[in-house]
Amino acid sequence: MRLHVVAIGQRMPAWVQEGWSEYARRLTQGVTLELREVPAIKRGRNADIEAIREREGQALLAAIPASSRVFALDENGKQWSTLELAEHMGEWMQSGSDVSFLVGGPDGLSTHCLEKASGRWSLGRLTLPHPLVRVVLAEQFYRAWTVTQNHPYHRE
Repeated sequence: MRLHVVAIGQRMPAWVQEGWSEYARRLTQGVTLELREVPAIKRGRNADIEAIREREGQALLAAIPASSRVFALDENGKQWSTLELAEHMGEWMQSGSDVSFLVGGPDGLSTHCLEKASGRWSLGRLTLPHPLVRVVLAEQFYRAWTVTQNHPYHRE
C-alpha cells in the first residue's frame, strides 16, 4: 500500500526534507510514503485567489495516482485520534488500496478537490504552516503504522 501526500509547494527547507525522509524511511512491511509536490501559483497584491485555488486544485487532482482513495486535509474535516488513524490504516492495508491526501496551498483546497475526496481530515484547530504539515503527516502515518504492528513507539 502506498500513502501519497499530494501537496502544493516545492523547495521546502532542509528540516522539512529531513523530517519527511526520516519517517518515510521507517515505514516498512508493505507501506510506502510518497510525496507529490505541485508548484504553488504566484500570488500578487491583486491576485484572484479563487482562480488561483481552482488552478492549484486542478494540478492537485491531476497528480493523484489512478485508483487511489482520496482524503482532503481540511480545517472543517473530522479530527482523528492516533488510534482512529491506525484503524483506518489497518483497513487500507487490508484492502491494499493506495490512499492520497491532498494538502492545499495558503488559501486551502478548491471545491473540486473537496468534492473528489471520500473524506475530509482535520489535523486540529491550530493553523499550521504547510511545510510543518508534511512532517506532522509523515510522523502520524509512522505512528499509526506502529500501532498496527504492535510496535512500542506509540504509548497510550
